[in-house]
Amino acid sequence: MPKLNDATIQQHNTLQSHYGFSATKIDNLGASEYTLASVVVDVSSSVASFAGELTRAVKEVVRACKYSPRADNLMIRITQFASQMDEVHGFKLLENCNESDYDCALSVGGSTSLYDASANAIEATSTYALDLKKNDYEANGIVIVITDGDDNTSTLSVGAVKKALVKMGRDESLESLVTILVGVNIQDKHIGKRLKAFKDDVGFTQYVELDNADAKTLAKLADFVSKSISAQSQSLGTGGPSQSLTI
Repeated sequence: MPKLNDATIQQHNTLQSHYGFSATKIDNLGASEYTLASVVVDVSSSVASFAGELTRAVKEVVRACKYSPRADNLMIRITQFASQMDEVHGFKLLENCNESDYDCALSVGGSTSLYDASANAIEATSTYALDLKKNDYEANGIVIVITDGDDNTSTLSVGAVKKALVKMGRDESLESLVTILVGVNIQDKHIGKRLKAFKDDVGFTQYVELDNADAKTLAKLADFVSKSISAQSQSLGTGGPSQSLTI
């Protein structure tokens, strides 16, 4: 379960994913509308050679988002997954996210529970948005899943991830949701095909593939992620999602 050590954060449950999530208590929110951003990071054993660059990318995403015109209307959640998923932190106001908090946040090692982590991110975003809606807040969302390989250990199926996305649409908890699957260091064509199939089977908005994971590439990834979050935030109130960006 998420680790709670902040009085402003509350634990929530989800239907399919037993892990649940944490999020800022409604009473601690000051704006009338929010964009909920979930960044999901693969920390399985195969990312060990570029774990430092991944950490720097996460820190840069948080830093860059603070320069968004809608920074005061952003909440961000960071999760990591290997054999199991773990919440680095739940949906927090961007102003409460410090770059130093991520210095040793990613713990590398294990298999790849891609489906479990993806389903949890979608369910958490939808569930919290529904809570916001019941309290007269407007919200949209963006989920970005970053992985270097195919699933090999999840308890949930591709169908369960799709079910979470379909339920979100049926609940109408969000004005819009952008979902992006990012393949990093994809040098095996078979893995690339598997990830593209996962994107299509679930209904992700976009699939982005990077063929390496050097510092320059992951810096570009961080820029892409932060700009995608900012664009979706600026689309809140338009009735639709932001346009897909490219790296």
